[in-house]
Amino acid sequence: MSIAYKECRATHYWLRLLRDSGYLESQQSETILNECDELCKIIGTIVRSTFSE
Repeated sequence: MSIAYKECRATHYWLRLLRDSGYLESQQSETILNECDELCKIIGTIVRSTFSE
């Protein structure tokens, strides 16, 4: 799961890069970035709860 979290953060970085360079439209990129953010939060919570026990 920690690898999945790192990949999620990397995906978020590349999506922001695509948005900032103009490859993605603003509205489209915001939707995708919000979904990616939610996935990162979910996976991050799983990682924290798994390793804290």
